[in-house]
Amino acid sequence: MAWIYVMLAGVVEIFWVIGLRYSVSVVQWLGTVVAIILSFYFIIKATEKLPAGTVYAVFTGIGSTGIVLMDYLFFDAELSLAKLLLIGLIVTGVIGLKMTSAPRPEEVSHTKEPS
Repeated sequence: MAWIYVMLAGVVEIFWVIGLRYSVSVVQWLGTVVAIILSFYFIIKATEKLPAGTVYAVFTGIGSTGIVLMDYLFFDAELSLAKLLLIGLIVTGVIGLKMTSAPRPEEVSHTKEPS
């Protein structure tokens, strides 16, 4: 469940960053603030079971990649080969962090064999 929280935080981050740039009305700003709060709630929940550094790196990787792609798809930003290669490095790093991160030792259940 912790990794789901990380993914949700990253996706919501995309929307609040876009909101910071494009919000013009009170309702849009309110939505941006709600998205920021929700995103950080998901990060806090994820760090209850995963290392904070890993959570933050994956969170920012998802956000950075998503924002670059959203800018290209919806806001006519330039997408170059260099940007695509760098996004590939971010995705590779995120996958590597996920594969090498284990739950905190206190979160792993220890079952004892009956005597």
